[in-house]
Amino acid sequence: MADYNVALLLGAALSALAALLHLGIILGGPSWYRFFGAGERMATMAQQGKLYPTLLTLGIAAVLAAWAAYALSGAGLLAPLPWLKTGLCVIAAVYLLRGLAIVPLLTIARSKSTPFLVWSSLICLGYGIVHAIGLQQIWSAL
Repeated sequence: MADYNVALLLGAALSALAALLHLGIILGGPSWYRFFGAGERMATMAQQGKLYPTLLTLGIAAVLAAWAAYALSGAGLLAPLPWLKTGLCVIAAVYLLRGLAIVPLLTIARSKSTPFLVWSSLICLGYGIVHAIGLQQIWSAL
């Protein structure tokens, strides 16, 4: 285990878990879209059998799976992927920015915030911190 970057292994597991959760939402149907905060419009489209919610959610799952692969590559478990340094920087930045995006909402339009937005932001912030720590630990080797 000492040969692998533990923070990026954890980041990979978290991204893979998020990807699997998105696949579960597709299988769970409209009630899962609602529960996980996709909004009534997405849930209604899923209920109507429209393809858009499935394609969008599959796309998100695919991106998250690719992010898991990049974290595994950065951790040393997979061969180096193309643009590994850039990819890991973008992944950490997106997670961190998504996590911090709730701050302006809470300060400017608190009434528009929902428990889902707060929790999902905290989760993304945690994911971003884990990825950033792992990236910092391997920075000189990239």
